[in-house]
Amino acid sequence: MTQDDDEQIPAMPFGRWLLTQRDRGDWVDGIADAARADRTFPKDGDPEAVRGHLRKQQADGDAFAAIDDAESDWMAA
Repeated sequence: MTQDDDEQIPAMPFGRWLLTQRDRGDWVDGIADAARADRTFPKDGDPEAVRGHLRKQQADGDAFAAIDDAESDWMAA
């Protein structure tokens, strides 16, 4: 699998990055808190693995919107 030079993948896996998010003042705080409390959360997962986990947990639409926002911030990090 090759990757374009201008496409960057952050060094920290998305799941682990999400677990570090605290006191942001936005709705990512809630999903990060829930992830820290979930022993089955995919810590080394990419955003799609996290979404898949949320689907299995029957999360609501707000959780998926928070993951979308978090993914944007993670990619910018």
